[in-house]
Amino acid sequence: ANRLAHHLIGLGVKPDQPVAICVERSPAMVVGLLAILKAGGAYVPLDPAYPSGRLRQVLDDAAPRLMLCDAAGRKALGPEALADLSVIDLDAATPAWAELPASDPDPRALGLTSRHLAYVIYTSGSTGSPKGVMVEHASVLNVLCAFLDVSGLTAHDSLLAITTISFDIAGLELYLPLAVGANVVLARETNAIGLQQHLSHQKITVTQATPAAWRMLFDAGWDGAPDLSALCGGEALPSDLASKLGRRVKSLRNLYGPTETTIWSTTFLADARIEAPNRNVPIGRPPSCGWTHCR
Repeated sequence: ANRLAHHLIGLGVKPDQPVAICVERSPAMVVGLLAILKAGGAYVPLDPAYPSGRLRQVLDDAAPRLMLCDAAGRKALGPEALADLSVIDLDAATPAWAELPASDPDPRALGLTSRHLAYVIYTSGSTGSPKGVMVEHASVLNVLCAFLDVSGLTAHDSLLAITTISFDIAGLELYLPLAVGANVVLARETNAIGLQQHLSHQKITVTQATPAAWRMLFDAGWDGAPDLSALCGGEALPSDLASKLGRRVKSLRNLYGPTETTIWSTTFLADARIEAPNRNVPIGRPPSCGWTHCR
């Protein structure tokens, strides 16, 4: 990530500059995201599984000059969308940055501060047309610090990352474990069978999923995992599902937050004894943060 960041800096990436990334789920995806952040750019994530028309809408609006890409990204976007972009191939056999320094770029030398943009995430909005939400480094750091306190995550944990990078929720899945040296397990298959295999064979201790995904797992015969800390968000959490899930995992937290307020804004520790038919679990309160450098 550091070597690629130095390469991006050499190509003229500056703080707040949008840099697109369109790659399949892989370690290279994480390297690319970190490199853009380290170089000072604001990443614009594009999922190659999305319709090409949607991807082109985002590119037209964000107007990046640079794009990190792989074969899957090139195929999804097509040559016309890439014609006016400088494309950096993350799957190159001999990348141009291979011999660059492995040291962290100096943010002060770059003029990079916590008020510069970390990413621009596109949501469909009420009209269905993509709208870019700009989020600063400070906001991402604050939510990570707060949820490290809330989750109690340590270097011994393994978090199963299942969310597309086109949703800001993926930021918590990728950066929260890395912040404490925990494992990130990238799920390539997010259907019921794929998730069950990961949960059963990879010693996963933390998973974040929507209520629909948890129901999908139960419908496929999943029995739960007594050592799993379950995070649930993205949709209202019905009390019957919370009760069923809470009895089959170590702990269950309901999370809520719009993209504009940076991933998750509130949290509620759900009790397995919640029984309130036709009601939803509360979204809770904003987590407090004891980390002095978050400000």
